[in-house]
Amino acid sequence: MTEIFRTTVRDAGSMAAAFISDGLFVTFGENAPDALKDYCFIIDMGQTTADLQVGQVFTVDGKPFPITAVGEAAQKNLNGLGHITVNVDGGQKASLSGAIHILCEDGTPEVAVGSVLTIEA
Repeated sequence: MTEIFRTTVRDAGSMAAAFISDGLFVTFGENAPDALKDYCFIIDMGQTTADLQVGQVFTVDGKPFPITAVGEAAQKNLNGLGHITVNVDGGQKASLSGAIHILCEDGTPEVAVGSVLTIEA
């Protein structure tokens, strides 16, 4: 597989990890709106080198999770804002235009400050 996106989590809002138990987590670049910072993992900005698509693999610290749905604005938001909502329910249709869904068969991702997030095609 070819890596098409890589970033590192630099900070985490006080409520960011709590969302994972609710089935999702949110990333944003350093310019996250103040109203959202408590709920986001703040990541280094990066650019995808290919289109986001179902069947690619989202990894958290090397642990792979197949992408099952991609919202129509997910790539634009990720590239422009570092913002993406990652749903961990394996849904076949994106719940939000800026969301992706991943399949978590062996437990949900453990995202924390220092985690490396990648997307592989």
